[in-house]
Amino acid sequence: MLTAGEVAGLVVAMFWAILVCFLAMVLVKVARLLNETTKMVSELGDRVAPLLDDVTATVGEANRRLVAVEAISTDVKQVSGHLARLSAIASTLVTGPLIKVSALGHGVRRAAAARRDPHRRPLPAGRRRR
Repeated sequence: MLTAGEVAGLVVAMFWAILVCFLAMVLVKVARLLNETTKMVSELGDRVAPLLDDVTATVGEANRRLVAVEAISTDVKQVSGHLARLSAIASTLVTGPLIKVSALGHGVRRAAAARRDPHRRPLPAGRRRR
């Protein structure tokens, strides 16, 4: 028969054996996890390089197109400035003579009215008779 000290030693030895087996399983699983993580990082690195190349090409194309859009907007700005000046010139050329013709017509009407009725006093400009 076993003594109490031998039983205690046997229990402790079995506990340590179970603990070592449990720790060995945990270490094996951690090793697998690290191995899979290493593979995933490697694959990710292989995928990221072409992706970065595509992003670089896309940004370059976007910059090229922005330069073209900037040139177009500059041209549109110049054309709108030219049209504004042309509109101002056309307005000046049309309204100046039109105002003069209108004033001449008003003067002729007043002169004709004054000629018909010589005793009638002319009204100040802008007022009408009732």
